[in-house]
Amino acid sequence: MQVVNTKLNDVLIFEPTVFGDERGFFMETYRADFFTEQTGSKPLVQDNHSKSAQGILRGLHYQLEQTQGKLVRVIQGSVFDVAVDLRQSSSTYGQWVGVELSAQNSRQLWVPEGFAHGFYVTSDTAEFVYKCTDYYHPQSEVSISWNDPSLNIDWPLVNGQAPNLSAKDIAGTSFADAPKFK
Repeated sequence: MQVVNTKLNDVLIFEPTVFGDERGFFMETYRADFFTEQTGSKPLVQDNHSKSAQGILRGLHYQLEQTQGKLVRVIQGSVFDVAVDLRQSSSTYGQWVGVELSAQNSRQLWVPEGFAHGFYVTSDTAEFVYKCTDYYHPQSEVSISWNDPSLNIDWPLVNGQAPNLSAKDIAGTSFADAPKFK
């Protein structure tokens, strides 16, 4: 598996080697010793799987308690996946990175603790799976507005249409007002 640095400190792209022939394919998507060596992360303890239609945007989410690092990938379709650095002590604080994740490119994005995370579905549908370093804690979840002008995220909106958002994401807070990490 190849590991690629992004412009944000500690956010990594994992590119598995895919072995394929006329029968199908095989790839290793996770190995604990390699992952820990590359990220220094806590063990991954929870797997999640979602399916969304084109134009749905989920995020930008993070938890203040039981903070989660996430290893994310797409197993069907494609998304534009975004991480925002919320660590005030980081040289990349307040910056974001966006990566296309798809079933075709098999890329995975490591979003460490201390980052907000979100994704936008660019294909007809997408199935999104991710592993987390801690358990979901809805009482401490924060949602930052997807279109916060100070972040200026360049979402690749299909036909320029506003994304389909949950009520929680419609009510998202501004980056300036969002709680941050030290």
